Amino acid sequence: MTTHAPSATGPHGTGATPPPLRYLHTRIAGRYDPLATAVRLARAGLFDRYAVYEQAGRWWFAGGSLGSVTVRQHEVETDWNGVRRVFSRTTGHAVRELGAALAGAPVTDWRGYGWAAFECAPAAAGRPADPRQPLAHVFVPRVEVEIGGSALDLRCADAGLLQRVLAAAAGPDTRPETAARPLDVEAGDPAPYRAAVADAVARIGRGELEKVILSRRVEVPFDLDFPATYAAGRRANTPARSFLLDLPGLRAAGFSPETVAEVSPDGWVTSQPLAGTRARHGDDPEQDARTRAELRTDVKEIYEHAVSVALADAEMRALCAPGSVAVDEFMAVKERGSVRHLGSRVRGRLRADRTRWDALAALFPAVTASGIPKSAAYQVIADNEPGTRGLYAGAVLRTTADGDLDAALALRTVYTHQGRTWVHAGAGVVGVSDPDREYRETCEKLASVAPYLTPRQA
Repeated sequence: MTTHAPSATGPHGTGATPPPLRYLHTRIAGRYDPLATAVRLARAGLFDRYAVYEQAGRWWFAGGSLGSVTVRQHEVETDWNGVRRVFSRTTGHAVRELGAALAGAPVTDWRGYGWAAFECAPAAAGRPADPRQPLAHVFVPRVEVEIGGSALDLRCADAGLLQRVLAAAAGPDTRPETAARPLDVEAGDPAPYRAAVADAVARIGRGELEKVILSRRVEVPFDLDFPATYAAGRRANTPARSFLLDLPGLRAAGFSPETVAEVSPDGWVTSQPLAGTRARHGDDPEQDARTRAELRTDVKEIYEHAVSVALADAEMRALCAPGSVAVDEFMAVKERGSVRHLGSRVRGRLRADRTRWDALAALFPAVTASGIPKSAAYQVIADNEPGTRGLYAGAVLRTTADGDLDAALALRTVYTHQGRTWVHAGAGVVGVSDPDREYRETCEKLASVAPYLTPRQA
C-alpha cells in the first residue's frame, strides 16, 4: 500500500478561505469484481450522495461532496466547503458555466461527476426553461475509488474515511438478492406517440426539418432498489458507458449506448453518433442474422445514420483545427443490450482557443437524441412531448482538473425525480418513417432496462 498525505498548495489566504487540498492517494492490490465492488460501495450508506461511472473498462465510485456547482436558467450556485454563493449567469450555455465555476474547486487535483439536462441546449438557444430546475450539476467528491480487477486506487480528502471505504469495498454484501420485476412497456395507449410521429413526418415533408427524435415515458409503479437494478441491468447490457447516480433530487441507473463528447487533456475530442436500430434476437440465431442484415441495408436506417454523422462532422469542424477532423469509423454495427445500432466515430483536435466545455456545448445534445437542424427539432419535441426531458437525452459526465471530460448520452436509463420513477425511450423520425415501426423501436430500446427493474425491499 502506498500513501501520499493530503497537502495544501498555493497561497494559504486568510479568514474563511481555506487552502486548496490534494487528495490523499492510496493503492490497494487485490482481486476485485468492478461491478460488484461499485454496488457494495453504493449500498454502504457512507455518503449523502454518490456516482458510479464506467468508461471503456474503467470503473469509478465517487462519494460525498467537497463542493458542487449547479446551473439554472438565470443563476449559478456554488457550494465550496459549506459556503454557498449564487451568481448571475454570464455565458450562453450551462455547461460553459460549469467549467468556469469548477475553476474554483477547493481541491487542486479535483474530479467532478454530474449531469446536464437536455434543456441546456434549448435554453441556450433562447427557449424558456423553468428557472427553479437545475440545467446542470457537478459535484467534487470527498472520495473517489477507481476499481480495477487487480487493485483499488483511492483518493480521499479525509484520511478518517479511508478504512471505512476499504471495508465497504471488500464486502461481503450480506443483503439477500431480490428478483427483478419486469415492466410491461406496451401497457399504455400507443396512439399519442404514433400521432406525434405522424405530425413530425408531416413537418419534415413541409421542409421544416430533416429529422427529429421523439420519445415517450413509461411510469414505474414501484420504488426501486437502484444499486440492484444497476447490477442486473449491467450484467445484461453491452453499453458504451454505464452509470449509477444518487444525487440531491435525482436518482438514475443507465447503460448508455454512446458518448456525446470525449475530450482528452491534450485536446483530442471524439463524438460517437449511433443511429439506425434493430432488435437483437439472441434466442433465435437465424432471426438475429436477418435483422442484422436488415440494419445494414435498410434505406431509412442508413439515411438516418448518414445525416447524423454529417452534422456531427460539421459541429466538430467548427471546433477543431483545420485538417484534424476525420470519421475514424463509419456505420459499424454496435451491439447494445436488447438492440443493435449503426455506429460511427468522429474525431478532431480542438483549436487552441477552444476548451472541453466549448466542445461539449457544441455537440450537446447529441444529434442522435435531438434532430436536424437541432433548433427546429426542439420545437417539434416541445409540441409533441408532455413536460420536459430532464436528464433523458442529456448527459452524465466525469471530468478532471487536468482537462479530461467524458460525457455519456443519457439513454437506456431509469430515473427518479420529484417522487416519480420512469423509463424513457425515443426513435429517430425522418420523412419515410412509419409510426407503427417507430413505436416498436421504442419498445425494443426499453427492453434494455425494463426487465431488470428491482423493487426496493422495506
